[in-house]
Amino acid sequence: MALRFEEHRSHLRAVAYRMLGSIGEAEDAVQEAWLRLSRTDVSDVENLGGWLTTVVARLCLNGLRARETRREDSLDDRLDGPGGVGRPPRMPDPVLAREGTVDPEHEVLLADSVGLALLVVLESLAPAERLAFVLHDMFSVPFDEIALMLDRTPTATRQLASRARRRVQGRAPAPDPDLARQREAVSAFFSATRDGDFDALLALLHPDVVLRSDGGVARAGQSVVLTGARTVGSQAALYNTLAPFVRPVLVNGAAGVLCVVEGRLMSVMAFTVTDGRITAIDVLTDPDRLDLIDLGPLT
Repeated sequence: MALRFEEHRSHLRAVAYRMLGSIGEAEDAVQEAWLRLSRTDVSDVENLGGWLTTVVARLCLNGLRARETRREDSLDDRLDGPGGVGRPPRMPDPVLAREGTVDPEHEVLLADSVGLALLVVLESLAPAERLAFVLHDMFSVPFDEIALMLDRTPTATRQLASRARRRVQGRAPAPDPDLARQREAVSAFFSATRDGDFDALLALLHPDVVLRSDGGVARAGQSVVLTGARTVGSQAALYNTLAPFVRPVLVNGAAGVLCVVEGRLMSVMAFTVTDGRITAIDVLTDPDRLDLIDLGPLT
């Protein structure tokens, strides 16, 4: 049974990561699924992978609902439009890798171009919407099966996924598949900020670019959502002092950077580049979460 479970582990981690946006919580959900399997007679289960996916999805749904109850004001944590209002949603855990390296586990985790910008938008969905969208649109789980998890009709579940799809579309553009083109835009971004060339910045930024920053509790004042090339460009000019400390890295498979000062990780910046222009910048500056990142494999 353990061997059969291991055949599905990578898939289950991918489901849980998309649902929760947390690598640690995703691992916990997968481990709990194993514990439940070890205590359950599944001799009559024809599709073990489907059974395990259902278990993990329900665990993730419970986890998302628990997050909702912990928020002081959930409306402040939602993005209600292209520019967003209130505080930005929590930044998902970034999956980091050195450029030019291949990690099979990361490839499975990030299949289907699951960029950080898409995961950020998923954070703005209600738990039931997120489950319906992730399972159906990303993993092709039939609505009949998802409906059983949510205790809703298939029609209502289809409507949940449709509503989630409308919120996602346009707010999480797919990254340019050419990684070299992505890196060229990111490098030009820091060159422009270092030189104080505002016109060059505007040329790099999409007119509707969005910048989201998550500073966590310790740096709550750094948690912002900004939109528009001029607004983001003005903010980006503040990064000129960081330019000498940035190191190229892959963030969820796309071009990004780490900002490392005297051996201390200060921020992770993920860029979404579409057609040569930057459409989203997602920044993690939460020191509590940055301290958990091992720089060894990334340098």
